Amino acid sequence: MSIPGYVIVIPARYESQRLPGKALLDIAGKPLIEHVWDCARRSAAGEVIIATDDRRIAKAASEFGAEAVMTSSAHRCGSERIAECAGIKGWGGEQIIVNLQGDEPLMPPECLDQVAGLLARSAEADAATLYCPIEDAREVTDPNVVKLVADKQGRALLFSRAAIPCAREHPDATSALEAGVRWLRHLGVYAYRKDALDRFVSRAPTPLEETERLEQLRILEHGGVIQVAEACRRIPAGVDTPEDLERVRNQLM
Repeated sequence: MSIPGYVIVIPARYESQRLPGKALLDIAGKPLIEHVWDCARRSAAGEVIIATDDRRIAKAASEFGAEAVMTSSAHRCGSERIAECAGIKGWGGEQIIVNLQGDEPLMPPECLDQVAGLLARSAEADAATLYCPIEDAREVTDPNVVKLVADKQGRALLFSRAAIPCAREHPDATSALEAGVRWLRHLGVYAYRKDALDRFVSRAPTPLEETERLEQLRILEHGGVIQVAEACRRIPAGVDTPEDLERVRNQLM
């Protein structure tokens, strides 16, 4: 699959509250960030860059052959780091940039191509992202699982940590799922056009964004369009905790 102009930026910082230094933690003889880079390199992207604020990560990237761009340590989120990287690289406003989080060592390359292609085909969209159907009732009420609803054209209407839509005719999520109610789990891989990303980071956080702690709501609150689609492959969970690290180590051994 070829998407002209498609690039991947992997934002990576050293600090992590639950797993300090996780970008450089060893998995099967390689640092975590190298596994993420390997996933990206198997995609159709023309360029893959690691954007970091830490010299240790930049040094490791250089050692395994990746390009690293040094960015500010003041950024509040990965999107801001990517926007600075895009500016340093001098990319034009229509450049399609995929944000691959630095803790996603099992990301299917096909999903990276999919989200880039989704945005490329959606001229009116500011960003694109993916989802999967929720099959476990426990995920419906789990605030760590972000849900989304979309219109019939595949444009996001809302993202929330709450159980949206509300299945008011059913006593619980299990019975609702059995009756055919459909919930969608948001998967945190994004494609942006550079000019839309610049607009995003230039704006202050919005009320819904701050309430939910979901930065993509800033786009919707300003009237932007986020195109969504079901992921073409299952995207395994990333690495946030020591338990996640051991799970991924076992899978990549």
